[in-house]
Amino acid sequence: MQLDIIPLARLSIAAVNMRDGRKPPAIDDILPSIRARGVLVPLIVRPVADTQDAFEIVAGRRRFHAAWTIAAETGEDSALPCAIIAAGDDAAALEASLLENFARENPHESELWASFTKLVRQGRSAGEIAATFGFSERQIGQILALGNLLPRIRDLYRAERIDVASIRLLTMATKAQQRDWLAIFADPERRTPTGQQLRHWLFGGQAISTAHALFDLASYQGQIVSDLFGSDGWFADSGQFWEAQRAAIETRRQAYLAEGWREVVLFEPGTYFSSYEYQRTPKRKGGRVYVVLSPRGEVVFHEGYLPAKEARKQASGGEEAAPKPVRAEVSSALGNYVDLHRHAAVRAALLDRPAMALRLVLAYALAATPLFRVTADPEAAATDAIRASVAASAASATLALRRRAARVLLGLEESELAIAGAGEDETSAIFVRLLALDDAVILGALAVVMADSLAAGSAIVEALGHPLGIDMTTLFKPDDCLLDLLRDREVVTAMVAEVAGEDVASANARATIAVQRGVLRDCLAGTGGRTKVEGWVPRWLAMPPASYTERGGVRAVRNWQRVASLFDTQAGAGDDTDASAGNRRGPAPLHADASRTEREGPTPDAEAEDRNRQGAEPDRIAA
Repeated sequence: MQLDIIPLARLSIAAVNMRDGRKPPAIDDILPSIRARGVLVPLIVRPVADTQDAFEIVAGRRRFHAAWTIAAETGEDSALPCAIIAAGDDAAALEASLLENFARENPHESELWASFTKLVRQGRSAGEIAATFGFSERQIGQILALGNLLPRIRDLYRAERIDVASIRLLTMATKAQQRDWLAIFADPERRTPTGQQLRHWLFGGQAISTAHALFDLASYQGQIVSDLFGSDGWFADSGQFWEAQRAAIETRRQAYLAEGWREVVLFEPGTYFSSYEYQRTPKRKGGRVYVVLSPRGEVVFHEGYLPAKEARKQASGGEEAAPKPVRAEVSSALGNYVDLHRHAAVRAALLDRPAMALRLVLAYALAATPLFRVTADPEAAATDAIRASVAASAASATLALRRRAARVLLGLEESELAIAGAGEDETSAIFVRLLALDDAVILGALAVVMADSLAAGSAIVEALGHPLGIDMTTLFKPDDCLLDLLRDREVVTAMVAEVAGEDVASANARATIAVQRGVLRDCLAGTGGRTKVEGWVPRWLAMPPASYTERGGVRAVRNWQRVASLFDTQAGAGDDTDASAGNRRGPAPLHADASRTEREGPTPDAEAEDRNRQGAEPDRIAA
């Protein structure tokens, strides 16, 4: 950086200056000091491209205006001390302007949004911006999200007529929702929703307006509820609406592809399109169409975008654009269904293997956590239907029964098992109470606690499911929820082949997914003249799991692939390393001790486990 004295006539405000383009700044507070002493702090400037003597001011706009005012008053030429930075780096210049303004006063978020957006366009990442200006990446994301707002809403926020909590919610709203909100805001006789009321207004409730339908209402078979005047209507059944809406979206998607668009990406309801993370890219350069679904039924098609990083890479010409992503064979909701059912089965099987639960506790303790604390898995289900399906399973019923029995035997309240945030006195009281219980009760309760703390969708579910030797046919039954979640033709056809045979699958290969699901439902229930199929489990839920296609995308299968080699390594270590932790010779059934003895005779592991069962009697927990 070079220091120099530059005449006023050779200086101008740079376009990258944070407050460029606004009315002349207020200079009353610095004008007396500059009259008396002149400009003492150098301005930050850079050479103007293709000129010899001109410079543009990156930071120091107020000092420049104050010097011009004094020069006009006195009629004398003036020059200002300047620090000259390199030309051409707009991002570095903008950062310098921002940092100087930060030192003087805290800019409003709307000002930061305009400046940070320029930095993103110059190639700065959110992490780099956060590190430069002392923000967290989350704060940078919140500021950049202001770009999702209509200009009128940003102006109201700048004027402090909208609070921070409400503006955060409005950044997640669609443009149509924002216009509706502005109409309410402008009406003095209506109460504008803000805060929690705004959250409910944007996302709450199940009523879906007919205005959001992409399909012809005349062809809709479900019920539509209208107001007294018939001017507005709502769909009575959101499930039927979404089935018709998704069919219409698919038709639109095929039309886009026929028009030559490279890809049409469908977001799940509730996933938001953050414009600052994407860059406008025309169809001829590989731009995609992003389809955003609002929970209230609205669909927005964002045409001609690419993720910013991919667009910059493509624009550089140094590398090819990223390959087209492969669509997973399961949706996020179906993957959630698979994870929770596998989770429930492994937890239920763990209840009868307290020795394995004890080793799991040791594994948790050795994981270098600051404090050893067991927290129950929240079992977050994507939909109410998935939550009800898992709750109705035999595995969940087993866990609930054993959980209640453990509470009774341990003398705990009905509403608790593990106590979060217990103080020293309460912890000591529980410890003394446990001293009076025998090992059978302790080990059985430990199994329940570890089953509660098992993380759904994690690799440890697969690591436990393999040695536990679970028979999923005893713990899982296919239900309507599973069938309703099936939307991949290749997968459904493969399932029809499993339950009804290859001939039936071939005959229905070109049928709609709804027809194929009907075949599955008839085979599983024994209706429609078909023989009832017992003991069928989807490949995703088998132990170990498998995929139906080469496309993958099933978390349970990925997790199993991560841990499968560990069992191969363990088996090759030899008998010297074979401890009594259970079944290092391969998976065993849930109650496998007798059958294992018949196959290969008593083993040290089996004898140790038998002694453990005889001494511990964990079945007392189930009583």
